[in-house]
Amino acid sequence: MKEGNKISGKKELSLDQREELLRELETRFEKNMHRHEGFEWADVQAKLDDHTEKLWSLNEMERTGGEPDVVDYDKQQDQYIFYDCSAETPKGRRSVCYDRAGLESRKKHKPDNNAIDMAADMGIELITEEQYRTLQTLGKFDMKTSSWVKTPSDIRELGGALFCDYRYGHVFMYHNGASSYYGARGFRGLLRV
Repeated sequence: MKEGNKISGKKELSLDQREELLRELETRFEKNMHRHEGFEWADVQAKLDDHTEKLWSLNEMERTGGEPDVVDYDKQQDQYIFYDCSAETPKGRRSVCYDRAGLESRKKHKPDNNAIDMAADMGIELITEEQYRTLQTLGKFDMKTSSWVKTPSDIRELGGALFCDYRYGHVFMYHNGASSYYGARGFRGLLRV
């Protein structure tokens, strides 16, 4: 995917970028029907047509290696939910601390960014541990990498942050200091449309 454009203060894609992104999303949707049984691409497309402002965020998910795909539908909110479905944590979002406070607390060897700010800049949110476990019912993800997940405030206030991975046929949740970062740890996000 190509870089998104900022036009008059808004994050927008060109017509060509939109068409390329929609083709990619439709192809992925059709190849992975087990992730969204009973859903029709035409309905997802109609929702995207009604909320074109969300395409920039989906493109950012795609551009950073997330391979977004529809995994759920919220009937109460009338929203499709896209998760990052790349086999490993997205390459363009690795080697980051959990949040700004964690990043700023590092004295040496600071990474370039943090997961919370990156997600906000992309217009997405980090998935929770529960959502991560749901994702793992749709395939095997993070068999070689790990992903930061949204951390409850009581854990974060004590300096910790949570991450998950899939090893030995099971989903594991762990903790680290929010200032830690590793080349094989990134984050997975979601977008509601």
